[in-house]
Amino acid sequence: MSDLLIRGAEAVMTGLPGAQARAGAVDLRIRDGVIHEMAAGLIPAADERVIEARGCVVYPGWVNTHHHLFQSLLKAVPEGINEPLFGWLGAVPYPRLTRIRDRHLETAAMVGLAELLLSGTSTCADHHYIYYAGLDSEMGDVLFEVADRLGLRFVLCRGGATEKGRHPGYPNNLESESVDDIINDVQRLRERYHQVGTNPMRQVVMAPTTPTFSVNPAVLRELARAARSMGVRLHSHLSETRDYVTYCREVHGMTPVQFCAENEWLGDDVWFAHMVHVADEELPLLLQTGTGIAHCPQSNCRLGSGIARAPEMSRLGIPVSLAVDGAASNEAADMIQEAHLAWMVHRAHGGADAVTAEEVIEWGTRGGARVLGLDGIGTLSVGSAADLAIYDLDQPRYFGAHDVAVAPVCAGGTASLRYLLVNGKPVVENGAIPGLDMEALREQAARATAELH
Repeated sequence: MSDLLIRGAEAVMTGLPGAQARAGAVDLRIRDGVIHEMAAGLIPAADERVIEARGCVVYPGWVNTHHHLFQSLLKAVPEGINEPLFGWLGAVPYPRLTRIRDRHLETAAMVGLAELLLSGTSTCADHHYIYYAGLDSEMGDVLFEVADRLGLRFVLCRGGATEKGRHPGYPNNLESESVDDIINDVQRLRERYHQVGTNPMRQVVMAPTTPTFSVNPAVLRELARAARSMGVRLHSHLSETRDYVTYCREVHGMTPVQFCAENEWLGDDVWFAHMVHVADEELPLLLQTGTGIAHCPQSNCRLGSGIARAPEMSRLGIPVSLAVDGAASNEAADMIQEAHLAWMVHRAHGGADAVTAEEVIEWGTRGGARVLGLDGIGTLSVGSAADLAIYDLDQPRYFGAHDVAVAPVCAGGTASLRYLLVNGKPVVENGAIPGLDMEALREQAARATAELH
């Protein structure tokens, strides 16, 4: 790991809140994968590699807190393109789940992680839920191997279900696993991959598909206790649609957040994807317990699910992060696009002062690190891991910008990524992923997509 000096950037965004959000046009010195110094006019040392960042802005690497990488081969399936969540689930992923083999998953993960890397994403949490009784595969291992190959931080949220068809509209045609199947595999994955300490590269999370109808309450509590005994976090979907909330009220007699509180699934070691339909009385429970949200505005818009109360939650102090969800319900699964829509959609809904670009950047960086429990990443500050993206504003959409610091978020598009560093190591250089033959990947993806058609 070489020492680096990044110099000459037009602006540096830190991921920190308030007045600390902007560091100005400072240089960054990196030693042993950690930001050692941030100041203007730093002089290169004899043993430093210098990365010129003139015409660029520097951001913390994005932290994507909820994805389904297998869906990278299921984009724009015609049968599901105009369906809401349950109709889309029945038309797109579920008919194909038992046909997905390791070779498909490897290709999908390469496609999805490459897309994330080229948008400036340094950490991905993938909610992989396609486990079922009799599955002859250890798919989590495939995902970790691909993440290792590409060099980004990776959190495997090991999904699954012990109940089949509890919700009448949910198209679950998979044979359920036993609770022991799930716990034992999480334990196996933890022993093999899970890292602790400063800035881990690999972690494992307990993540049933949904807490209210993929498992019963007794199993939900058992999974929570098993996870906490192993020292791993908890994740799932929650309150994505109005139907979800109605089902929970009718079957369990309470709101989804109240149900999770009753069954040991709230806490600062828990985060939920979507949280679109959250009632006023649920907000204090989320705040008091430190339970987080993975905000997925593009998928929520694409499926017509609604708009989460993310700005309100964030200003109350509830941990908010950003996530792209699966590419089958978000055909542009990159974090720049996600941040751009987050900035736009809340202003359309709540007015021009509903959210600032700086707040959105914080959600997607420091906020993501917070919900994942990765305290050493997510910000550009002395002592933090050198996970950072250097964007070259060389496209016409950025020309004429008076405030270049927020141009990637406010203008959207795909900014040219000059460099992406993870722990100070370049994983994208001059807009390319070292060692990745993109044309070969394109052909591989086309073959795999045809097999799953």
